[in-house]
Amino acid sequence: MARRKKIYEGKAKILYEGPEPGTIVQYFKDDATAFNAQKKDVIEGKGVLNNRLSEFFMTGLNNIGVPTHFLRRLNMREQLCRSCEIIPLEVIVRNVAAGSMSKRLGIEEGTQLPRPIVEYCLKNDDLGDPLVTEEHIAAFGWASQQDMDDIVHLALRVNDFLSGVMMAVGIKLVDFKIEIGRVYEGDFQRLVVADEISPDSCRLWDIESGKHLDKDVFRRDLGSLTDAYTEVAQRLGVLPRSAGTTKPTLIN
Repeated sequence: MARRKKIYEGKAKILYEGPEPGTIVQYFKDDATAFNAQKKDVIEGKGVLNNRLSEFFMTGLNNIGVPTHFLRRLNMREQLCRSCEIIPLEVIVRNVAAGSMSKRLGIEEGTQLPRPIVEYCLKNDDLGDPLVTEEHIAAFGWASQQDMDDIVHLALRVNDFLSGVMMAVGIKLVDFKIEIGRVYEGDFQRLVVADEISPDSCRLWDIESGKHLDKDVFRRDLGSLTDAYTEVAQRLGVLPRSAGTTKPTLIN
C-alpha cells in the first residue's frame, strides 16, 4: 500500500496515517535496542518476526474478548490498527523474578513469585522509564481510578492468555509489558491493549532448559536473536518447521 504521512518513529516501530479515519499503520523495524538505547544493532528479519508474532497474540486476545487496537496484518512488516490515545505508562506483569526486579529487591532470578505482580513505569526515555506507583498515577492524572481498575483487569487477562499459550509449547512466560490505549466511540471511551506483544516485550524461557527466547539474548549476548524469535514462532505454528533449511519460509 502507498505510504502515508509519518506520525511517529520509535526505537522499534514507525507509525503512519492509516487509509481510513481512526486508523494507523504500524511498521516493524529491524532495529534492536537495550538499556534505554545505549546498546543498538540492526538485526535482519526481526521486524518481520515481531509483526507476525504480535499479529498472532493480538488476534488471540481479540478472539477471547480482550480488546486490542489490532485490526489486521497488511504485509510482512505492517499492520493496520485503530488509532488510540496511549496512556503514558508501561504496564508490566511479572510471574517470575528477573531483570530489574531481581536487582531492585535482591530476589534470585528465576524465583517463582507467589502471584502475578503488576508494576507501572512512566513512558519517558529521557528519564529511563522510571517505576511509578498508583499514587503517582492518580496524583498526576495519567489515569483515573476506573482506568487503573480496567488496566489491571486487562493486564491479568493478557497474562492468563499468554501463560497458557506459552506453556502449551514448552515456554515459561516470565514477565511482559504492554501499553494501554484509549479508543473513543462517540461520547464513550474504552481501553484496549495497544503497541505490540512480541519477544521484544516479553521474557520467555524454555521450560526444560531455561534457555532465553526473548530480547535478553541481545541484551546479554547469548546468541542469535532471530534464531530465538524464530524458535518461538515455530513452536506457536506462526512459522513452519522447515527441515534442512536455516531460514524457514514465512507463511503469508
